[in-house]
Amino acid sequence: MQKTLQVRKNQNWEEIFSAFLKLGLTSFGGPIAHLGYFRDELVIRRRWMSETAYADLVALCQFVPGPASSQVGFALGLSRGGFVGAMIAWAAFTLPSVLFLLVFAYSAFALGGPLGQGFIHGLKLVAVAVVAQAVWGMARNLCPDRVRASIAVGAVLMAVFLPTTLGQIGAIISGTICGLWFCKNLPLANAGHLSVRLPKTIAVFALLSFFILLIALPFIAATSSSQAVALFEAFYRAGALVFGGGHVVLPLLEASVVETGWVNADSFLAGYGVVQAVPGPLFTFAAYLGAVVAPEANGILGAIICLIAIFLPGMLLLAGVLPFWDDLRKIRGAQAGMAGANAAVVGILASALYDPVSTGAILAPPDFAVALAAFTLLIAWKVSPWKVVLLTALAGMGLSLL
Repeated sequence: MQKTLQVRKNQNWEEIFSAFLKLGLTSFGGPIAHLGYFRDELVIRRRWMSETAYADLVALCQFVPGPASSQVGFALGLSRGGFVGAMIAWAAFTLPSVLFLLVFAYSAFALGGPLGQGFIHGLKLVAVAVVAQAVWGMARNLCPDRVRASIAVGAVLMAVFLPTTLGQIGAIISGTICGLWFCKNLPLANAGHLSVRLPKTIAVFALLSFFILLIALPFIAATSSSQAVALFEAFYRAGALVFGGGHVVLPLLEASVVETGWVNADSFLAGYGVVQAVPGPLFTFAAYLGAVVAPEANGILGAIICLIAIFLPGMLLLAGVLPFWDDLRKIRGAQAGMAGANAAVVGILASALYDPVSTGAILAPPDFAVALAAFTLLIAWKVSPWKVVLLTALAGMGLSLL
């Protein structure tokens, strides 16, 4: 029996690694697009969890500081294969982007030609299709009635008129409140169970570790002459204090490494240009910065320090909250609140589909045609996302020659 369980566990870990490595190599378009890729590959195709549980998980990760898409991936790995599965999921999704950045960071300006710019533009267009697919599918499942459809539209309005992380968090909070009031009599299902193989004692330890590090690291860095400690403190603070992740963290990173003289402005902008063209989480920009900082520790060691430091706080918070999540969801009022929150998530995705995803990619009628073709391949023809990424990138290169 024990041998059978071990074989099954190893099979889960191999499945997690292969699934997230594929996603790490093909998930272009930023965190919103990543959520679409995750949904298509792991919820729709592999059925690792229900649509409702996935939407709940996305809503939870919007509240927790850190990179939302990486946190969702970490939780999916945790649900599928325990703590080891979570680490495998994070590593497989993150390391391809890290390697791409370390290889291509110093040749960012080589992407300045027409074909290079067309390639990047094609990646932006495929993000439009992926996010549209996510909005389409989630709206059908999570907004099936006029109450939840109205909550989603309200979330769109809030996200449009408050185009900041505060607006997104406010939309989810408002959606939760509306759900508590208007969804309490809806026939809500008990589906969406999220199996988390993490003891609650470990969860409490993770929460305590997050706050202890956040408070203690500035004092340790101030009294230490170690550049490695200073790097870890700066990137841990950036990861701990930023809601929404992604581009929101860039001003903090610039203040930490450019204003201190650790990285010159040209190198910072060159790395920022490269990170737009690689798949995976934008937080891997930290690995590039750690590699090019002027004082030691830098190089591979600096990349490892900064990468761990920026991801660690968000993962500690998520690990601290997840084991208590299902207990909360069993409460009737909590189900009503989550129904409203899930509808708000759909609205936030719809808002992001317009800005920044569509406005940053569709600049002319041919762009719209390519994005619509990619959407049709995903929805009607069920073509694998990585194939659509490749075809759309090639189409972007073709458009650059017109």
